[in-house]
Amino acid sequence: MIRWQNLWRFIPLFGLMMLLLTGCGDQTISALKPRGPVARDQLFLMKLSFGIMLLVVVVVFVLYLYVLVRFRKKKGDKDIIPKQVEGSHTLEIIWTVIPIILLLILAVPTVQYTFKLLEDHRDNKDALHVKVTAHAFWWQFEYPELGIATAQDLVIPTNKKIAFELTASDVKHSFWVPSLGGKMDTNPGNTNVYYLQADEVDVFKGKCAELCGASHSLMDFKVKSMDQADFDQWVAKMKTPAAVPADAQKGEQIFKDNCLSCHAVNAQGLGAGPNLNGFASRELVAGILPHNDESLKQWIADPQSVKPGNKMPALGLKDDQINDVIKYLNSLKLK
Repeated sequence: MIRWQNLWRFIPLFGLMMLLLTGCGDQTISALKPRGPVARDQLFLMKLSFGIMLLVVVVVFVLYLYVLVRFRKKKGDKDIIPKQVEGSHTLEIIWTVIPIILLLILAVPTVQYTFKLLEDHRDNKDALHVKVTAHAFWWQFEYPELGIATAQDLVIPTNKKIAFELTASDVKHSFWVPSLGGKMDTNPGNTNVYYLQADEVDVFKGKCAELCGASHSLMDFKVKSMDQADFDQWVAKMKTPAAVPADAQKGEQIFKDNCLSCHAVNAQGLGAGPNLNGFASRELVAGILPHNDESLKQWIADPQSVKPGNKMPALGLKDDQINDVIKYLNSLKLK
């Protein structure tokens, strides 16, 4: 009993820890660290709305404290009933007009930026078009103008508008790259459009922002922004077929017999599973595991233990067959 009574002493410590830990996190997945024009505009609106709310809170608390101190019962005061006032038309007008003004201050730039983003999306003649399809629980990226498709890693040039078409193949998901802009839903049978732009070369983390199933929290992807010259080289490499070495050809045949019905390994191929063209050059397996043989073996042998609810079946391959497939997958490099 005494032990529980002493726990209240730790409340200030926990409060301090919470305050300090709110400043921790990955800067590449923070909406408070904008790295593109869309994210900067949206951060301005967030700051504006927060500032208005903070102003209202401060004013209300100041008035509350003033009344609390000014009209408190003092020592020696008699027990009398104060003068009863029904109301004040002046005060009623003031506290009606002020909120309307504050709402207008917030509404005008919000509407302005909303139409600005819409017009910027429509003005996409020079933009790079990317079609995004959300699956359970991975992301597919198509570049229709370039004739290539990939998965999990979205590669874009810097300082160039990227016009997105967003859809889903199964359930509702939500495409979100916090450093570059707000989220946009991906809905089956429907296409949403918007644009993003990165101002500098870097790698940004993206997530699914809509609860979509058992592995929703594992539905991550990366956005790699490159200089235009590097991006052009990446496109050229994606279109160049990988040369399969002799010691990986056995694994290639096993892959064709068991995996090719879902996974394409060429520039434009699409299937029920991610396109594995250039797979060996990716940093992650299944979007979450470090890219090494151990992770690959775990994923191929038992996909459900890595991402529960995903649609990849356990193929029942023997250990030596899995090792051969891994050797083949490791040959799929961008050169």
